[in-house]
Amino acid sequence: MSGVVLVLTCLDDPTADMVIAQLNKRGAHVARVDPGADFPSEASFTTRYDQGGHGGYLTTTSRHVDLDTVRAVYYRRPTPYLPDDASSQIERFAATQWRYGLGGVLASLPCRYVNHPWRILAAEHKPLQLVTALRVGFTIPPTLITSSLADTRAFLAEHERVIYKPLRLTEYTPGGTPATIWATPVDPAALDETVTQAPHLFQQVVDKAADLRVTVAGNHVFCVRITSPLLDWRRDYDQISYALVDPPAGLAAACHAYLRELGLTFGAFDFALTADDAPVFLECNPNGQWGWLEEATGAPIAGAIADLLMEDHERRR
Repeated sequence: MSGVVLVLTCLDDPTADMVIAQLNKRGAHVARVDPGADFPSEASFTTRYDQGGHGGYLTTTSRHVDLDTVRAVYYRRPTPYLPDDASSQIERFAATQWRYGLGGVLASLPCRYVNHPWRILAAEHKPLQLVTALRVGFTIPPTLITSSLADTRAFLAEHERVIYKPLRLTEYTPGGTPATIWATPVDPAALDETVTQAPHLFQQVVDKAADLRVTVAGNHVFCVRITSPLLDWRRDYDQISYALVDPPAGLAAACHAYLRELGLTFGAFDFALTADDAPVFLECNPNGQWGWLEEATGAPIAGAIADLLMEDHERRR
């Protein structure tokens, strides 16, 4: 099989390892690169542009990749170009040049992406997810995104049970200890003016019997029923049971329509499943985790992603 599959991820990424193992079984030429960590100390790159076209290469300690030979890019979780401890203007300037220089080159390759980094960035916005979900026919819970205390109180008065979810997870270390903000029930009596300090996402609680995690890779759809006594099952994986099930009628087609709308080839969808087996859309992570589901259920997700990366794809000119 000609061409290179470029895997962009950090050094410690067992999920990417699973896909790389499947690519190796298929005889793929794989180059693993972490743009935010390998450059400039362990790698270099060059590209040229003129009226005849463009071309270039990147070189790491173990690989030399002619960018014209890249057939697909698996964009997983590369290290950010800007290090967490960057404080000087020089560091910030250099990181920006790497992001727009090397990052721009890697995002401009005429090949298949799973998924394209710019598509990921757009698709991670919750408002776009909700609008797209409605457009393709998903049911969504009543949702309010606001910085208004009065509107928040009105929403809570309208709906008996409401949760808060962050619009985007960011590093949060109260007292120096890393913490995660889960989907959290809202106590109307605890609301105060701090609501006005940032946008908040409030959502009516779905009266659910279980959750569904639906992982889509190309034409492959893997639907896992997740049963947990917790409102947010991510709080304790030891209390979860998994079952690989058939997706409810019409769900697979709607998931594919959702991904087409956002220019994605992969998506990790979360649904709440009501007592009568009706799925309610919660979110879709365009770069979501799935490795633990393959281990728990045997669903061949890594193989499906490898097949997607190996498919023939017309190169853009």
